[in-house]
Amino acid sequence: MKLACIDVGLKRIGLAICLASNIVTPQSAILRKNRDQAALDVNAFLKEWEIEKLIVGFPSASEEMQRRIKHFVSLLELTIPYEFCEENMSSIEAKDIMKGNIKYKRDGRVDSLAAKIILERFLAKK
Repeated sequence: MKLACIDVGLKRIGLAICLASNIVTPQSAILRKNRDQAALDVNAFLKEWEIEKLIVGFPSASEEMQRRIKHFVSLLELTIPYEFCEENMSSIEAKDIMKGNIKYKRDGRVDSLAAKIILERFLAKK
């Protein structure tokens, strides 16, 4: 089954995919201008990769972000199943992984690496 994961943030949406055999690959993040544009970009991404299930990073610590993420998911034109997966500490873990390898930038690489971590966690639970 082709899976994708989104890590929804206020400025960027991290993306990762798993097309076969539990190998998860981060993709270029979507830069958010507004939520409608971001939803259209996520929809296009899901169609382009023919994704069969979407995993959405979901924070247990922030009720405000939970509400925002649920609202964002409601804007997507989903014809596939989706599931929320705990995302706690994924961004911090992603930043630690990237330390020293490349100069830290706000270009979305950390966000997509966080999405990769979330998707790997989801697959590990299966």
